[in-house]
Amino acid sequence: MSILLPIVLPLCAMVLMILTRRWLVAQYLISMASMTVLVVNAILMLTSLSTTGYLVYQASGWPAPFGITLIADYFSVIMLLAIATVGWLVMVYAIGFMDMERKKAGFFILVQGLFAGVNGALITGDLFNLYVWFEVMIMASFVLITHGAEKQQLRGAVKYVVLNLVGSVFLVSTVGLVYAKTGTLNMAQLASMIQQQGSAGLMNSHLMLFFIAFGIKAAVFPFFFWLPASYPTTPIAITAFFSATLTKVGVYTIIRFYSLFVVQDDFAWKEIILWVAAATMVFGVLMAASSFDFRKILSFHIISQIGYMIMGLGIFTVTGLAGAIFFIVHNMFSKTAAFMAGGLVYKLKGTYDLKKTGWIYKEKPLYALLFFLPALSLAGLPPTPGFFGKLFLIMAGFGSGDWAITITALAVSIFTLFSMVKIWNEVYWKKSPEQVAGVSGTEKTQNLSVAATLGIVVLMLLMGLFAGVLYGYFSRAATQLINVQAYIDAVFN
Repeated sequence: MSILLPIVLPLCAMVLMILTRRWLVAQYLISMASMTVLVVNAILMLTSLSTTGYLVYQASGWPAPFGITLIADYFSVIMLLAIATVGWLVMVYAIGFMDMERKKAGFFILVQGLFAGVNGALITGDLFNLYVWFEVMIMASFVLITHGAEKQQLRGAVKYVVLNLVGSVFLVSTVGLVYAKTGTLNMAQLASMIQQQGSAGLMNSHLMLFFIAFGIKAAVFPFFFWLPASYPTTPIAITAFFSATLTKVGVYTIIRFYSLFVVQDDFAWKEIILWVAAATMVFGVLMAASSFDFRKILSFHIISQIGYMIMGLGIFTVTGLAGAIFFIVHNMFSKTAAFMAGGLVYKLKGTYDLKKTGWIYKEKPLYALLFFLPALSLAGLPPTPGFFGKLFLIMAGFGSGDWAITITALAVSIFTLFSMVKIWNEVYWKKSPEQVAGVSGTEKTQNLSVAATLGIVVLMLLMGLFAGVLYGYFSRAATQLINVQAYIDAVFN
């Protein structure tokens, strides 16, 4: 078990795959071995937290705040485990789904680069390295978005890159401003300085700039326009990777910053967060309801459901934060499963246009089931994890007296159900309007994609079945987020 492994291992895997780039089987094996070790390491880290509470590493033995600090708590390790698990299954899916040209053009190398950036952002303890890992993540994702150089990909990539570069400019500029004002970029030391002054005013002048930077990367209102313009342009295996990683890391950083730098004197941040959450929910679900493209509907719902995660942060109670973390993890599994199910339909019908498909339940009953179950979860129906995630958030909302956001969340769930029913009726239930040709592929690779989709659906159902047990871990993560002093002590002791 090592806190360094989530960063070092993907980078080492990239080097090995570059050296063996002519042997595709070697790339498969190295990539799968890397993801397997990441899953096991995250489980061991989670087990270790039960006795230590935090895992801290000071690079080269330099004490904080002078050296580079890595720190992992329940929140970051839960994210590491969920992302590694989903990544493992999507990797298997991609082996069966992706065309040979993209596989040979460095697909597996780029995915390891993406995971190195994601993992680094989750466990870094200082602002500059957070910026660095965000840039690693953005560079890998940009190449993946343009992977194949199709016209629609390039068009979507321009919007993705421009807006994310704006976010990066905001981020690095604000990092510089914070350093000029405080003389440190260590997150624990910044939180300690705020506590000693008894006011969050030290950071309030810069927090809006941070919120814009992370809001762009999380695709919250009003910075979400890049996501539906870019995600539906890539092969759906890549979209599934992005769904489970990019926006979730943006949400993670918003939650981390709010807990460290805002809660001591919340200024007007609670109202801002809740208004952003409501607008993100509503705009995302309304745009999904008006679309008839499988990938676009699911992409718009990524936006809508980010609103639920931000809602839990705005409530900022143990129940609200635990519900937000539960919802993040559920969404990783449920949304990724839905995208993967959509890819199976594309392989069969050759299109993502709802009006040009149909009768999947007759032709491939298993394909229909593999969409039906995550659709129930995304709509928040029992006994799926989506139901429990929304239940925890609704309980937190009513318990804290935040009636407006809670009623909005309930209303958005109805529209989400409408979108899922629309996909079901058009793609799986109605008679196919015409005979269409699917996308070529061997039965063996197709079976890999089906097995991977089945695997993630099973894990999603298990999350719902053991929601009570898992909630205990999420509650511990929420308690640590609220107890800022424990984070500070872990870094400096």
